[in-house]
This record gives sequence, C-alpha cells and structure tokens, in this order.
Amino acid sequence: MAGNGEPTWRNTEQEDDKDMEGTESEEESEDEDEIMEEGEEDKGTQKVYLPGVEKLQDGEELVMDQDAYVLYHQAQTGAPCLSFDVILDSLGENRSDYPLTVFLCAGTQADTAQGNRVLVMKMHNLHRTSKEKKNDSDSDSSDSEDEDEAEDEEKKPQLELAMVPHHGGINRVRVSTLLNTPVAAVWSERGLVEIYDLQKQLAAVSDTQALAAYLKEEQAKIKPVFSFSGHMTEGFSMDWSPKTAGQLITGDCSKNIHLWNTKEGGTWHVDQRPFTGHTKSVEDLQWSPTETTVFASCSADASVRIWDIRAAPNKACMLTASQAHESDVNVISWNRQEPFIVSGGDDGVLKIWDLRQFQKGVSVAKFKQHTAPITSVEWHPTDNGVFAASGADDQITQWDLAVERDQDQEGETEDPTLASIPPQLLFVHQGEKDIKELHWHQQCPGVVISTAQSGFNVFRTISV
Repeated sequence: MAGNGEPTWRNTEQEDDKDMEGTESEEESEDEDEIMEEGEEDKGTQKVYLPGVEKLQDGEELVMDQDAYVLYHQAQTGAPCLSFDVILDSLGENRSDYPLTVFLCAGTQADTAQGNRVLVMKMHNLHRTSKEKKNDSDSDSSDSEDEDEAEDEEKKPQLELAMVPHHGGINRVRVSTLLNTPVAAVWSERGLVEIYDLQKQLAAVSDTQALAAYLKEEQAKIKPVFSFSGHMTEGFSMDWSPKTAGQLITGDCSKNIHLWNTKEGGTWHVDQRPFTGHTKSVEDLQWSPTETTVFASCSADASVRIWDIRAAPNKACMLTASQAHESDVNVISWNRQEPFIVSGGDDGVLKIWDLRQFQKGVSVAKFKQHTAPITSVEWHPTDNGVFAASGADDQITQWDLAVERDQDQEGETEDPTLASIPPQLLFVHQGEKDIKELHWHQQCPGVVISTAQSGFNVFRTISV
C-alpha cells in the first residue's frame, strides 16, 4: 500500500468530525443548555452557521448533526486518491436495505511515483447512522455495556482492498463493462492512458481466501491490457460512452482529445487525429446519455463545447459557449433525462446550460454558493432536477432545481444571511479536507461517495 498505510475506517462520532448546515459549536450548545436550565430563552442570539459566510470564533468547533444523515461513514486508504469511480455490481438495483455494500476503483497520488496503486475496494457492513441515545440508567449495568460493545463490533464497517502497483500518480479513473468484464481506464501523470481488467481484483475483495491468494501470487503480476502514449503529455479528462460499449474519449493538457474504439481480440484502436478546437487544457469530457455520436468538453480556455464524432476531428465541434465561465471550466455533467449540462469553474460558480438554447451562450441558471473553485459535479442518476457539487472550499452541496422560493414567506425571516441562500440549495456537507471528486451510486438511491485529501466519505443525507 502507498505509504505502507493500512486501510482504516474512522468513527463517525469522533470529536473532530465536522459536517453540515444547521450544526452548532460545542461552546454554543453548552451555553444554550445553561440558559435553558435557568428558564431563560434568548432566541435572538441563535444563528445558522453558513460556510464561507460565518467564521468560527476561537475555541468554537462544529459538530456533526447525526439527524441530518441516513448514512455516514469515513475511510482512509493510506495515500490520498485524486479520482475514483463506482463499479456496478450484481447485488441488485435500488438497494435501500442496510447494511450496504459498494465497490469502487480508485487511483492514488502518493509522495513517490513508485508508491502509487490502482485500488479496487469493497466497502461493506455500512449501517445506517444511529440516532438512538443510550438511557442513563443503563450505563451502570455491566451486562448492558457488554451488549452495547458487541452490537458496536457487529456494526463496524469493513473495507477490503486489492491493489495493483502503478508507476506514477493517477489523475483520473473511469470504469466500464465490456462483454461482462469490468475494466478501468487510468490517466497517469506520466502521459499514459492505460486499460486494466478488474476481474481478479474484484474476485479477491469478494472472498477472503481469494484475497490471500491474490496478494501472494497475483498482485505484482497485474499489468494493463492496453496503453496509449499518443497524448505525449498528461491529462485529466476522459469518459466511457454509455451507449457504445468500449468507446472512450480522452483529453490532455495540450488541448487535444482522442477517440478510442474496441477491436476484435480485446484491444483498442485510438484515432491519432485529435479533435481540435480548445486553445488550452481539456479539463473534463462527457458523452451524451442519449446520442451515440455526441459528447461535451470543457477547458481552461473558459469554454464548453459540443462535438459530433461523425464529422472529421477538425470539424467536429458543433456548438460552443466561448465564455462559459470567467476563467477555467473544471468539470461538467450531462443530465440523463433532460437536455441540461451543469458546469463548474475556477470562479466557484455552478451554471446550468439548456442545450436547446446553447448557441446563445447564456446559461439558464447560475449559483454562487461555493467560495473556491468547483472540483466535481454530477447529476443524480434518476432525479433529473437534483445534482451535487464539491469545491476547494471543503464543501459538498446538494441542489434541486425544482425547488422555488415561497413568495408568501419572503421577508419573514429575521436573519438576512438565510434570505441570501438559494432555495434550490438542499444541503451542505462538510468534514473533508481538499475534496477532489464525488459520485452518486447508481444502485443505492441517494448515496454519495466522495474522495478528498482526508480520505473517502460514503453518505446519504435526509434531503435526497
């Protein structure tokens, strides 16, 4: 493991956990308890903490509100992971029974190039967030304490890891399935895009004996089944087509985008003619969820572009929003049901684009809640109005475009900071440091997984 670190789960009840909108400092909570004991109420002093707006005073610390989460777990894998993807499994769709099991593929960014790994993870025994409070009368009973300890032990989350050594840091990971075989595309900081077969790793994390055999005999032997060095420089953007199996697009920091297609015999053909149009680094790529030949891109040149691969690569750019953001456009996500794209930029702004009006170059909605560059954004897999975003301000926000401000209640709030919050903002999740990427789990409704410098979070809020 990178850094010789063992995979660990963090207790969600630790004091250093910080989370969400509607939490309060421990100091404030203690003060309020004293006021209530004295029979006094001073509701005028109570305020909602808004990240990026309010500042904590010396000695104040945010604590997690367990009632705000249906599910909340943290995990660490040694070296941090800049990117990951969810591996779809055979455990069923629309899983809402607990405990949950999820499978992920990630890539590390270790301190040394030789210390990096491609990780396949099985996170299981993920129980609901406990809201039960222990009765004080039970605390004196040794039998009750033993029962509580046994129950806590049974509810401990579990993490299994199967690793593949990788030379160089991993910028991005995307997973797909080809002929029932799970594969991962890996963007390396060395300028390579590699394809890995994940069958052995998945078998290893699913069985204790298989994992022991894998670690002893297979781990060091795993190599990519295909590698492409034609980009000549590193990159961060790539996406598998949801409509055409084995079709992949990859973009680099030198503004070039290449199209991949599978060939007979399990290999790939990469078109050496790049799609050209961007003038700076291609930051993110997204295939259309409904059209087999169309994809979108965003770039450090501040533009968002729509492409059609039926045209020659130098003529494939069909639509352009040339000044989509004030500066770099970092991430995009294409809605699965509606003709909408959401984009996030270095300006901390989230924009919604209606492709039916895209040629006008004007977004149909704009949100400025984050106070630092947007690092990840993704539409909910089934609810076409909901999306989540993460920022370098250590926040994950959840949004619902279907929510509108109640005109009858406008002006009723006494706190002007609350009035400034967009009604579409459902939830603010905190507690992570330097958040890099998030994904909704397609098979577990409402579950979000994120990776950050501080590790992984798996959670579901009461809002979605």
